[in-house]
Amino acid sequence: MGPFGATILDADGLSLTAEEAAFFRDVRPFGFILFSRNIDTPDQVRSLCDQMRRAAGHDAVITIDQEGGRVQRLRSPEWREWLPPLDFVALAGRHAARAMYLRHRIIADELSALGIDSNCAPMVDVAGPATHEFLRNRCYGSDPARVALLGQAAGQGLLDGGVLPVVKHIPGHGRATMDSHFDLPRVDAPHRDLSTVDFAPFKALRDMPMGMTAHLVYDALDREPATCSPHVMGIIRDEIGFDNLIMTDDLSMKALSGTHVQSTIAALKAGCDVALYCNQPLADRIAVAEAAGEMTQVAQTRALRALGMRKTPDDVDIPALESELEALLGGAGSGRTYANRVIFAMGGV
Repeated sequence: MGPFGATILDADGLSLTAEEAAFFRDVRPFGFILFSRNIDTPDQVRSLCDQMRRAAGHDAVITIDQEGGRVQRLRSPEWREWLPPLDFVALAGRHAARAMYLRHRIIADELSALGIDSNCAPMVDVAGPATHEFLRNRCYGSDPARVALLGQAAGQGLLDGGVLPVVKHIPGHGRATMDSHFDLPRVDAPHRDLSTVDFAPFKALRDMPMGMTAHLVYDALDREPATCSPHVMGIIRDEIGFDNLIMTDDLSMKALSGTHVQSTIAALKAGCDVALYCNQPLADRIAVAEAAGEMTQVAQTRALRALGMRKTPDDVDIPALESELEALLGGAGSGRTYANRVIFAMGGV
């Protein structure tokens, strides 16, 4: 098997265009990511995943953001709706770890049925008093040890369902007071505090197959955003101990300055293994893929290690897991069905 392209890319619509298919054949991206514009029916999603893998010429990872709440691409009526993680954890109370496992095992069942074999979760950023609203209710809590416990439960639920977790946003986005989609957040906490709080859940989850970087500056560590900082990447590898595959957060986000090609080169040079690049015209995707080139030998080794963690989903009774989850949530987790799907959401009570 030749080296993969050092990119994770997206498609414009519900199926690949001829131009996209030719492009993916040329660059052999390591993987793909799906957005709401790529989602219609189960059969359509399965077909799109097949098209992507045929074009890439290998069993490419296909990931998605299916956290729950605002950040989930699969929605009703075809798929379950989920509470935002912070609300879900509060509802589950002392049963939160088991509930998070069940939630993600059920999510994995939906994803794997479509040919999607990765999820950009768990998100183990530790919430703080000033965490920006774009992130806050996506967090699992404000105590690092509890966030780590819930993140481990979520990750294991995905793995048991044949879905590769992507732990994010390494080394920690919780202190950010701005939305990195639009601005570059800066964090002025000392290294000691970052290590004790922000880094702690990522240390606990360092064996997860993949991680995603944070687009923010830690003033105590470097002047460059973490994604493009060799020093911060060294901390991720050495202090946190995360030696598996690291993808960037989307390099088209406005937190990063310069051109997207420049950000791609900087991120890979800093030590990221693969560049995630989304929501841009085909010409720009081509330029970024050409700049990224093929994975380094070290990155390819990490990529193959991640792929080796994909497994056939364990044999479970999903309705039984749903019933257990509803009981843990005190009967408040689901209260109506829609298109024969249980909806775990506010308003479905």
